[in-house]
Amino acid sequence: MHAGVKHAADLINGAEAILIGAGAGMGVDSGLPDFRGPEGFWKAYPMFRQSGFRFEDMANPRWFAKDPRQAWGFYGHRLNLYRKTIPHAGFEILLKWANCAFHGAFVFTSNVDGHFQKAGFSADQIMECHGSIHHLQCSEGCSGIWEASDIQVDIDPLTIRALDQMPLCPSCGAVARPNILMFGDVDWQPGRTCNQESNFNKWLAEHDGLQSVVIECGAGKAIPTVRWKCEQYDGAMIRINPRDYEVSEGQIGLSMSAEDALWQIDAAMN
Repeated sequence: MHAGVKHAADLINGAEAILIGAGAGMGVDSGLPDFRGPEGFWKAYPMFRQSGFRFEDMANPRWFAKDPRQAWGFYGHRLNLYRKTIPHAGFEILLKWANCAFHGAFVFTSNVDGHFQKAGFSADQIMECHGSIHHLQCSEGCSGIWEASDIQVDIDPLTIRALDQMPLCPSCGAVARPNILMFGDVDWQPGRTCNQESNFNKWLAEHDGLQSVVIECGAGKAIPTVRWKCEQYDGAMIRINPRDYEVSEGQIGLSMSAEDALWQIDAAMN
């Protein structure tokens, strides 16, 4: 057994509170695409290779004004994918640990897929720092955020363009967009995420001084929001990442996929 796995198991067994940090790598084991670098993006969306569009180019609010069918093709495809994908077993393991910790756990994630909620975590235990694809806002600035549960976007699989009706703002009739913080996004409405942040800060204050552990899964360096937040937390660090697993002295870095590492740690705990 990897020495770091056994050490991680001992820390989690003794933890009074757990902070779970999750980046895009957390979803890869569920079968979600890895957008790391242009090659990763083009593997998931080969139709954009010829145009040279990268993830950063498509994840931009300008498309909702310039070409809303292309915008909703990209985001509608992702919405449909996230809805049908089942979170891998590592989510269930984390939920079990969260329920076993005397003071519970909180999730801080940059993922917009809603898979922690889908796996059974309470909405009050989650902060989605980049928003959620399962919630919408107006692309032209109307106030308000609403759930996307009643919308269905049909996509042309060859062009990744929306077919038929696109989601519209119920207030003004303009094209709606996901309530996701995109690149160069000055129109994102942060109200929902701000409410989550308030819950997160309250949880941090209530659990200050406890014997705590932070479990960071699949958070890379390209957009290091999750890594920074986890490093600020006053608890023993367990960083799980097949590539960017480096940690400071005294912390645990596991060069493994999220699901594999969580399975092995859980086996060591039992």
